[in-house]
Amino acid sequence: MDSLTRERRSEVMSRIRGRNTKPEMLVRRTAHALGLRFRLHRKDLPGTPDLAFPARKTALFVHGCFWHRHYGCKFAYIPKSNEVFWSRKFARNVARDQEAMNGLRRAGWRPIVIWECETKQADLAARIDRLLKEVA
Repeated sequence: MDSLTRERRSEVMSRIRGRNTKPEMLVRRTAHALGLRFRLHRKDLPGTPDLAFPARKTALFVHGCFWHRHYGCKFAYIPKSNEVFWSRKFARNVARDQEAMNGLRRAGWRPIVIWECETKQADLAARIDRLLKEVA
């Protein structure tokens, strides 16, 4: 049973952003500090990647562990109330993510994912640099 009213829950959920989240902004600042240049939220690419590196044909997604189901992560739990709803929602999110990855590969792009929990690690710059140099 949800502890909030239906209206209050709707208000709380409406404040969850899909773009310009704290983890995404951290990845953007780090990539820029590394001298990397990118485009944001390219709508012409499958899945609208958070960062696109056209010269490297690489699309980078900054996924929230909860919403995109980071396997084995403590933040990828299922809420106790309305478990059927959440299970279906998460399954759709994961399927949509996979479709976007496959579409990018078919278009000749290399999709990569940085998880929200990984943005909290000290070696974020080294990880971004390594992921993008694998392409070059």
